[in-house]
Amino acid sequence: MRTSCLLLLSFLLHVRVADGAADFRICAFNLQHFGESKSKKSDVMQTLVRIITRCDVCLLQEVRDSKGGALPELLEFDPKHQYKSVSSERLGRSDSYQEQYVFIYSTTTVMDEYQYPDDRPGDEDAFSREPFVVRFKAPQTGEFVLIPQHTTPTNTTKELDALYDVLQQVRKMWKTDNVMLLGDFNADCSYLPKKNRKNVRLITDTSLSWLIPDTADTTVRSTTSCAYDRIVVHGETFDRAIVPSSAKAFNFQEEYGLTEKQVTVTHYSIKPVIIATHLIIIAHYNVQLIGCN
Repeated sequence: MRTSCLLLLSFLLHVRVADGAADFRICAFNLQHFGESKSKKSDVMQTLVRIITRCDVCLLQEVRDSKGGALPELLEFDPKHQYKSVSSERLGRSDSYQEQYVFIYSTTTVMDEYQYPDDRPGDEDAFSREPFVVRFKAPQTGEFVLIPQHTTPTNTTKELDALYDVLQQVRKMWKTDNVMLLGDFNADCSYLPKKNRKNVRLITDTSLSWLIPDTADTTVRSTTSCAYDRIVVHGETFDRAIVPSSAKAFNFQEEYGLTEKQVTVTHYSIKPVIIATHLIIIAHYNVQLIGCN
């Protein structure tokens, strides 16, 4: 994989609304070092905008906009679409490498936000990039909470287990069960060996639903078959709404009619999980755009 190119890790969530109203969508992209350099590539920006404007809420990961200009350019790239954003602080243990979580949204309202302090006694500094939790409210859905996490591959087991503490704290703090955890979890293959899974409460707690199964392959390389990218749902309401087996691999390149030169798919997309009224369906796709140096 060429690290100079744009990597998009995306989840697509639909809320099927009653009375024939439009679906409500939530997406998440891992932009792989999104900053000034990529913001100056119009083909990359056009594809980003094309994807983001399908969504009512969009989580961006690996935003490295140190000068603060790339994100505004993305928001203003297509004046036909009006979006706002809410961002975490810059996160990372090293001053030389830090990322931000950014939520871009249009039809929703931000009710609250919480930067997890990562100071739990006995487990301080569990995360390289602490979750930036946001509570949203939309006319179609009511309130829901998104907990994003981009784990460090070398520390996946510990970070995924610590994410369980974040979930419980957020549930208690905001008195809600409508919580979804999503992101680039690196939750498979050598990053999360099977022998380690018994030590991850996010896996062993049977009240949580992992919508992308261990058997899924979210990559497209013939030499790799790993379910790195995950969505975890808390709350009985979410479970009742999701149609079984509706999360499947989705070929992003085919969907958009892109040539091999325009896009190299490194992770399959997951088709939208079809659900009943007022709740969320999810898909994941990961695309590396060519058009980089």
